[in-house]
Amino acid sequence: MLAAREDAAAKSDTLAEVKVLMPLPDRDFDVTEVAVPWRLLTDAGVEVVFATECGDVPRCDPLLIDGVLFGQLGAAPEPLAYYRDLEQTSAFREPTRWASLDVERFDGIVLPGGHAPGMKQYLGATVLHRALSDFWKLERPVGAICHGVLPLARAQAADTGRSLLFDRATTCLPKYMERLAYGMTFWKLGRYYRTYIDYVEDEVRAALRHPEQFHRGPLTLGARGTRTDHRPAFVVENGRYVSARWPGDAYLFAERFIDRLRSSNQPAVAPR
Repeated sequence: MLAAREDAAAKSDTLAEVKVLMPLPDRDFDVTEVAVPWRLLTDAGVEVVFATECGDVPRCDPLLIDGVLFGQLGAAPEPLAYYRDLEQTSAFREPTRWASLDVERFDGIVLPGGHAPGMKQYLGATVLHRALSDFWKLERPVGAICHGVLPLARAQAADTGRSLLFDRATTCLPKYMERLAYGMTFWKLGRYYRTYIDYVEDEVRAALRHPEQFHRGPLTLGARGTRTDHRPAFVVENGRYVSARWPGDAYLFAERFIDRLRSSNQPAVAPR
């Protein structure tokens, strides 16, 4: 037991001075896709910095707290408990502004998702797209989950004018998931599960050089990964870039992103 604790402490120490940016909209982000990466990152010793458009305290999608439909489809108890802890932190309550971001200060960026209308503020923000393009050139870890892949698909590399994901393998919210959620709830919630006319998957695919760069993952109809069971989860790893599909992938996504941070922050080995 002591050896395990010492090993965990050693791993944490390697990230003790690491800083990760997590930009958010003013409202409607996904509880799990924010709270789970935040918890695992901070447990690993990482400082997470939040940013909103005007520095206002962000608010999650409220339906994910109590349940989207008849108490179902909301955040699971553990991620919800993480979110309640997150709400009390100064980092969350005092976010920086998108326009004042100096991306070179950060060792990594995590882009959470969400599908409710307030997400459009973040997904379509050109100021964030420019910041992502600047950060991408630094060749540091980037993680995106669900709708959070869209800003990367929309951001353009300064030297080529192409999407940042043009030559990357990726996943995102699969079309079948988006279509199923919309079909189950439109009678009550209208377009709540359809953020845009185009499906997320279609827009992401269109940003890629080749169709085979997109990975849908196995069919998933509700089973979610947990901190101790990754079997239902799916992520795509392509160099320093990690992507995932939906909240059910959040724990594995966060772990793989942390692995990228550790590998990128290892001291260089002196040549013999």
